[in-house]
Amino acid sequence: MILGIDASNIRVGGGVTHLVELLRVAEPSKFGFSKVVVWGCARTLGQIEDRPDWLEKRHEAVFERGVVSRAFWQSRVLSRRAREENCDVLFVPGGSFRGNFFPIVSMSQNLLPFEWRELKRFGFALMTLKMVALRYTQGTTFKRADGVLFLTEYAKRAVERAISYQIPNSAVVPLGLHDRFSVEASAERLSAAYGPSRPCKLLYVSVVDVYKHQWHVVEAARILREQGCHVTLDIVGAAVGAAEIRLNEAIRKADPGGSYIHYRGKVPYETISEYYRNCDVNVFASSCENMPNILLEAMASGVPVACSKLGPMPEVLKDAGVYFDPECPVEIASAIKELIDSPDLRVSCVRKAKALVVQYSWRRCADETFAFLEHVAQRRG
Repeated sequence: MILGIDASNIRVGGGVTHLVELLRVAEPSKFGFSKVVVWGCARTLGQIEDRPDWLEKRHEAVFERGVVSRAFWQSRVLSRRAREENCDVLFVPGGSFRGNFFPIVSMSQNLLPFEWRELKRFGFALMTLKMVALRYTQGTTFKRADGVLFLTEYAKRAVERAISYQIPNSAVVPLGLHDRFSVEASAERLSAAYGPSRPCKLLYVSVVDVYKHQWHVVEAARILREQGCHVTLDIVGAAVGAAEIRLNEAIRKADPGGSYIHYRGKVPYETISEYYRNCDVNVFASSCENMPNILLEAMASGVPVACSKLGPMPEVLKDAGVYFDPECPVEIASAIKELIDSPDLRVSCVRKAKALVVQYSWRRCADETFAFLEHVAQRRG
């Protein structure tokens, strides 16, 4: 069989990581595929490792143009290209498909379009309009697709509820985690007693956006300092729009001298693991995730986690962390303090988290993805 992959709209972020890692470890022949054809922009294709025995990369000039041109290509040209390549199934990890080729397998990687509560945080803005459009295009695709992949059970339920449709042929296939984040927990760090000369180092890694609530974590750090807890806070991640202004204002109010709260901005993905290794408590305060990869990174890094109780976070972290309402700084502070006050709890959380995170491998992700693609191809064949 021959598999086609539409990566024409996969250009940055988690979508690229998923595709690159998936194809890096994939063994298509185990699932009956002799060839995989990927259509994508030059930058994305350049990040995918060459697999001359079975992988063929296809680039067209239109992929370097705007979203409208790429959408036109997908709706009018992609189906013809897939037939020319004799594809038995077309995988669309970007979620939306407007062509007439079948069978197709779509994938849900962005939950924002399907959660109105979170989407309303953006107000009347271009982002809101974009997400509403994605809600329509992806929802329509999911309904007509021969199969749909989800990253978590929570995401599957949320999407089906939003589109008022029970998808008959779907699978939940979590993403994998890079080995660089897997670190054995430091017994000395986990048992440390915090004080003026050895403050507890808090870390929050995530893009700064309206549903990530970094300003509430800043306020929680201020509350902890008022309570006599010796803490510092590092915030790592690129900022989006007005969220950066709100974060900087919160930092100026809580720590005008810049003595214990530091916004580090965007750092290279390859160096983020160093931040995890040097912190004492990881904080994750997002209220909307499809699959929280950053949470997995923290779990693998051997640090205890204070975590948002919303979205799929409890599905992933289970009982290996302390939970809070991400919009309540008092609750955030309380969860962090619970970890600060109990070395035994820190050790227990880290041990449980390390046991849980083992299942999130790219090998497993690739095998389960290709098994589902094989199932769809054979069923339509």
